[in-house]
Amino acid sequence: MHIRGDHAELVVGGRLDVRSAADARTALHTAVDRGGGDLVLDLTELDSWDATGLGVIMGAHRRAGRVGRRLVLRGVPPQMQRLLVATRLHRILAIEGGLEAESLPRV
Repeated sequence: MHIRGDHAELVVGGRLDVRSAADARTALHTAVDRGGGDLVLDLTELDSWDATGLGVIMGAHRRAGRVGRRLVLRGVPPQMQRLLVATRLHRILAIEGGLEAESLPRV
């Protein structure tokens, strides 16, 4: 996993999982604490995430809300969009541009 950027935008790449969660949490919390306004997480380079990685994202979302910021996800890969829909987290998290239609459950 790698994270690069500053307190306004971070690019997250590789795998966000149990092995990388502690480093990711530290980087996200530092960015939230040092900035103002929206914090954009660009996920276009993210290969995968597991439940722990998703928990890190949700923790950063909650922390951002506590300090008056908003966490915004950008470039969420389709397989991860499906997970957000399945867990209904797409209703809680800000997702730039919304979700692609094919990721939504069919009725």
